[in-house]
Amino acid sequence: MPEQAPEDRAGNFEEVPYGYTEETAMLEAGRCLACKKPKCIEGCPVNVDIPAFIALVQQGRFIEAAWKVKEQNALPAVCGRVCPQEEQCEKVCVLGIKDEPVAIGRLERFVADYERKSGNIKVPPIPAKTGKRVAVVGAGPAGLTVAGDLIKLGHEVTVFEALQEPGGVLTYGIPEFRLPKAIVQAEVDYLKKLGVRFVMDFVVGRNSTVRELLDKESYDAAFIGSGAGLPSFMNVPGENLIGVYSANEYLTRSNLMKAYLFPKYDTPPIKRERVAVIGGGNVAMDSARTALRLGGDVTIVYRRAREQMPARNEEIHHAEEEGIKFKLLNNPIRIIGDEHHRVVAMECIKMELGEPDDSGRRRPIPIKGSEFTMELDMVIVAIGNKPNPLIPQTMPELETTKWGTIVVDEQTMATSVPGVYAGGDIVSGAATVILAMGQGRIAAAAINDYLSKK
Repeated sequence: MPEQAPEDRAGNFEEVPYGYTEETAMLEAGRCLACKKPKCIEGCPVNVDIPAFIALVQQGRFIEAAWKVKEQNALPAVCGRVCPQEEQCEKVCVLGIKDEPVAIGRLERFVADYERKSGNIKVPPIPAKTGKRVAVVGAGPAGLTVAGDLIKLGHEVTVFEALQEPGGVLTYGIPEFRLPKAIVQAEVDYLKKLGVRFVMDFVVGRNSTVRELLDKESYDAAFIGSGAGLPSFMNVPGENLIGVYSANEYLTRSNLMKAYLFPKYDTPPIKRERVAVIGGGNVAMDSARTALRLGGDVTIVYRRAREQMPARNEEIHHAEEEGIKFKLLNNPIRIIGDEHHRVVAMECIKMELGEPDDSGRRRPIPIKGSEFTMELDMVIVAIGNKPNPLIPQTMPELETTKWGTIVVDEQTMATSVPGVYAGGDIVSGAATVILAMGQGRIAAAAINDYLSKK
């Protein structure tokens, strides 16, 4: 797929890949073997009928292909851009045994974009109202999926979102150059056309608890999709210095608050000259590539080897192309500040790989006497997130794990509280968009069944 040249895109926030042309999409779709027992459907967490939509692309019936995808996937333009198809549907493609698998994600993106640009958005007929009301907590991928499924079943759905814009991690966590905000807004607008109501700047657990929504506001069921927005830190000296950010705060300032457009948007700028990003996942890549576009000389510091990095290969490749440096097998041990409590350096220690740990990856072990110092003026910590404890704290009867995630029945996504369901990162910990959507679909079906019996 054609994309911006690295030297160009490193200086702007425009989307990196340009997407397929009609001709290219049809050629790529023509590679599909139309297997009698397609494994790609099983590899998709929301069970999109992949061979059927690809066959429509091959025939040039792009609008119908988009409609086919949207039978199972409410956010195809999003999933086509950010989901790890290489680990899901494309991983089990038969062509991938000896050649490249069919580019399912890129074709999904193409048909979704084609439908949106054509203006031919199909709004399905909504059945008669059931009189049942559902409260959805969080306007991220899981919540949006639940809302879309339940509104099409005739229930009244209200989504409560703590931030000022819907989309959850799609809006505040993924940079513009990887997922344009207009794409997310278009998907949300589609749900609004279906009748979903959105209440913004509403913190469930503060404005109202889940129990109050059920008992005082007369909602018949609730879905908790509040994500994993609590950042993890390294617990090393100096993490409270000025210039140390969690990836959550850094990306939220850039994406949602548009600090990269300062002073047009009155958000304190987050530009620095010498930046270190700690971590090796997709969030670390997003943070590093954002800092680069803001003029920084950026280094990713990761305690393991390259082949152990959890980020998508495409994201690592793009970061390398754009000039981001990698200090692998290195780990920070303290952050150093000046007399004004501002970051000026970071001390690290070199690592070597030992025996495999519980994750199956070889455990990084410090090398004694290998300490060194990097001169910096910003450190971004991107080593993972945990669920915000606010909702469980305000609903003691809600069973949680020792990690703070909500315990559910995986067959229904039902929690320990009758009528309350949960899905996405609040259940699984920080995971993928499509996994959250898959759990949302399971929950929506279970909620519908619950409401029909209530």
